[in-house]
Amino acid sequence: MDASVALWEFLSVGAVALFSFLAVASWSESHRREREAYYKSEAIRRLAASTPEVAAPALEFLREQERNDRERVRAQIKIGGLVTCGVGIGVMVFLWALIREAPIYLSGLIPLLIGAGLLAWSYIPALRD
Repeated sequence: MDASVALWEFLSVGAVALFSFLAVASWSESHRREREAYYKSEAIRRLAASTPEVAAPALEFLREQERNDRERVRAQIKIGGLVTCGVGIGVMVFLWALIREAPIYLSGLIPLLIGAGLLAWSYIPALRD
């Protein structure tokens, strides 16, 4: 068997395996989220049918959980902004070192400014609400 044919077969089988894994992982994650939403809605339905003394602490817990989720998303956006800013700075330094004659390094401003926008969105409350 020719080496190029073997490489092609290896890459094609690897691609099929990778995308099969990604499909199963995506389905599993969506199924988990659906199950969580179902249990949460069931808990809210049961709380609505109970007395206010019993429902108040549970509703406060649900509100606190929602606040924690928003903070987690905000932290993830902050990290994404920092990484994107770092990529922009890295691209600018790399292109400046590679081609000094032309200002091609300024193309690194694109990811840098996108990262700055993400950071601004995560820090400024008026932009989030």
